[in-house]
Parts: sequence; structure tokens; C-alpha cells
Amino acid sequence: MIDDPTYWGSDCRKSIMNVISQVFSRSKVPITFLNITQLSSYRKDAHTSIYKKQWSPLTPQQIANPASYADCVHWCLPGIQDTRNELLFSKIFYP
Repeated sequence: MIDDPTYWGSDCRKSIMNVISQVFSRSKVPITFLNITQLSSYRKDAHTSIYKKQWSPLTPQQIANPASYADCVHWCLPGIQDTRNELLFSKIFYP
């Protein structure tokens, strides 16, 4: 886990988030925005899996040894998906 509360992931642009925040703040209807990209950036294992899209074809050695390019933390342990579900549940049932 990344413990630094000021950490900002490289996949998420603050300028876009600021625009979204400004637009949502002018809404007459309350809107909650969950930045899943930033949320996922707090977990170093957030995108590692044998099921993710590979940017280049896997080598025969990688296919033979998934542990060299993936792990099961993303799928087997509580993580990003569970966090999203808990936040959504809380927002729906405890506004």
C-alpha cells in the first residue's frame, strides 16, 4: 500500500479531475464522483493479473511462468473491486 496521502498516480491527471470537480459543483443535483483510477493507483498490484491486456505478446517463457508477469493478489485477496463495492454500497444505503 502507498501510505502517502498526497500521492498522485501517474495514470490520473489532476487537471481533468479539477475540471470535473468544478462542473459537478455547479450541479443542482448532488453528484458524487469516485476517481477509480486514482483509487487503483494506491495499490501497486492494482493492474497486475494474467487477465489484463498485455501491451505486447507474451513470450513462451512468460506463458509458462505467469508468476514472472502477474500475481493473484488482484483477484484472490480483498482489493480494488471490494473497495469500490463497499464505497458504492455506503453511498447508496448511507447517504
